[in-house]
Amino acid sequence: MDSKIPLCEPNRVWNPEFECLPEEATRALQLKRLVNTVSRLIENVPFYRNRLKNASVTPDSIRSLDDLRRIPFTTKDDLREHYPYGLLATPMEKVVRIHASSGTTGKPTVVPYSRKDLDTWSELVARLLMAGGVTEKDIVQIAFGYGLFTGGFGLHYGAEKLGAAVIPISSGNSERQIQIMKDFGATALVCTPSYALHLGEILREMGVESKDLSLRFGLFGGEPWTENMRVQIQKSLGILATDNYGLSEVMGPGVAGECLEQNGLHIFEDHFITEIIHPETCEPVPFGVEGELVITTITKEAMPVLRYRTRDITRLMPEPCPCGRTFPRMVKVMGRTDDMLIIRGVNVYPSQVEEALLEVEGIEPHYQIILRKRGALDEMEVRVELEEALFTDQMKEMHFFERKVVSHLQKRLNLTPKIVFVEPKSIERTAGKSKRVFDYRNENGSGK
Repeated sequence: MDSKIPLCEPNRVWNPEFECLPEEATRALQLKRLVNTVSRLIENVPFYRNRLKNASVTPDSIRSLDDLRRIPFTTKDDLREHYPYGLLATPMEKVVRIHASSGTTGKPTVVPYSRKDLDTWSELVARLLMAGGVTEKDIVQIAFGYGLFTGGFGLHYGAEKLGAAVIPISSGNSERQIQIMKDFGATALVCTPSYALHLGEILREMGVESKDLSLRFGLFGGEPWTENMRVQIQKSLGILATDNYGLSEVMGPGVAGECLEQNGLHIFEDHFITEIIHPETCEPVPFGVEGELVITTITKEAMPVLRYRTRDITRLMPEPCPCGRTFPRMVKVMGRTDDMLIIRGVNVYPSQVEEALLEVEGIEPHYQIILRKRGALDEMEVRVELEEALFTDQMKEMHFFERKVVSHLQKRLNLTPKIVFVEPKSIERTAGKSKRVFDYRNENGSGK
């Protein structure tokens, strides 16, 4: 990591009254807010009124947080079936902004916000920005897209609430991103981790060194990324990179964020109740065991959700954090239940492939996973970029390196993929979420 990062700088906490709340007080606050949310939903949202009635759940019957388990789950399909405003819990005149998912895999999920919701959102994003090192003295370059996607606006207003100066450059035009970053003195970068990696490449191509920039911190989210990718980003941009988590159905970015310890994301539990369940049995897993994250919003006004199944796989960390924040941490999202690949009976997430690849020196963090059928058997091909210095016309050397990578992936994944090395920068870069998996096993030629 670049030596300009002040590692010994003390952590600052945006809202210590809540972020350092004792666990017992947090649980009492959660219970009070859960009962209030259930009461509002029964009164205002027919979908939840019927669901809760069928489950014999009333506000008075919720006496502890364990009673949360009596409430049925909410899924993305529920949100789609009530498109666009069927789950609205406030009069439409109280809605001041509307965001939505892209709808690339089905009908978009629409999320309205009241004025109070936007204030809460800004507060929580301010927390994660400060946890990631940003202060009112920083200049934050936001390279997330602005629009229906929650990333751009969510981080924008949170940074302004913190008092930082915001450069709302939005996504794309990478050379201009670097130029603005240099000329405007940006000290913090906000985007997806894969785009940050791409900006590091553009930086080198433009002949700009990281020490020529004022950049110190990177706050990345919107897609799963590994520790090895963090190392690559920090090295290429000379920054300290932290992860943050959110999803539009719940609020957007601001559900959880890493502090400068870079060891797990603090979940803002005064606004959310989280559970980890087994994705197939839906039963809670023991604390610290990997499973699917389920979130209940307890302060959302316009469209609260109860026990929303995120499909994201993570686990909670039992150890207290040295930063002093008392909210529990979750590890980086490892993947999604609907992203899990089953290849010849072996379950594997794309992030596991990435982690294994980047453990091999000389492999660049740009790859694609291609799945096909050969007869009745699945085949996995991994196309990955090599460092330019390793490319050679000596076939013997290339085959040796290929066998080395295959052997490593066999040990780490219990799979034997076909490895195809491709030239540097030949895999498409994107300013948004990277597409890693192309699944052609259904024989109609369409990728997953």
